[in-house]
This record gives sequence, C-alpha cells and structure tokens, in this order.
Amino acid sequence: MKKTILSISGKPGLYSLVSRSKNGLIVEILDDTHKRITAFASDRVTSLADIAMYTDEEDMPLGYIMAALRDMEGGKTASINWRKAGATELQEYFAKFVPNFDRDRVHNSDIKKLLQWYDIMVNAGITDFEETLKPTNGDNIDDRNEEEEQA
Repeated sequence: MKKTILSISGKPGLYSLVSRSKNGLIVEILDDTHKRITAFASDRVTSLADIAMYTDEEDMPLGYIMAALRDMEGGKTASINWRKAGATELQEYFAKFVPNFDRDRVHNSDIKKLLQWYDIMVNAGITDFEETLKPTNGDNIDDRNEEEEQA
C-alpha cells in the first residue's frame, strides 16, 4: 500500500497517514519512535505529493526532485550540512540535481526544507520517491485512496 507522507505546519518532521478519526487524521511520526498522534482539522496538513518547486519551464513535483537528489547521493542522506550552509553553497548544491530551478522564486529556506525532508525520508527507509510522492489527480486525499483501490 502506498504511504501518504504529510507535513503538519507548526510541528517538526514528517508524518505518515495511518487512518482517519472523528476529529482529524491519525498520523505516525517518521522517526525511530513511530509515535502516533492526531492531526486535528484546525492543523494545516499538506501532502508532500501535492508540492512542486518552480523551474524555468514548469513546476517540478517534489517526488521527481527527491528522486534526482537520491540518484546524485546514491540513496544516502544529503552530503551537505544544510543547517550551516550559506546561500551560495545551497544554491550550487541544488543546481547539481535541478539545474533549471527558478532562482528568483525558490528560496534558500525552500531548499533547506527539501533537504531536511529528504534526510527524514531516507532515514525512515523511504527512497522510492517517484511512487511514494506521486502527485494526486484531485484536490483531496480521498482521490488518492480511490486510485489505490482501482490499481
């Protein structure tokens, strides 16, 4: 079954969707604890499958960007210390696997967040980014579940 990877605004890390509850979503933290928490309806929850980054041509889905990074790093965590890297260093590193990124609209904080998420997912054993972060066809996570059932 395909995992749905989520980011919850105001909470560190990434989460895997486990189930739904009356009050929100039940999610599991992608770390060694695998602790389950509830993401309430008031939380801003975003599926990584629905995120794209700006390039000079068209927006590139996050799954393809992470796959390019994985291929460059050989499936290991990022070789750059993104916490301490300067702006120029971050942009040069990002340009190695997304050479046509829009330098005006992709901010250094976006690159840092991408690298942080990449490291979390690799450490959690998730490296099939093309499939795990495959963009959804609709506006709702239910559309993704329907696709899974039809497959």
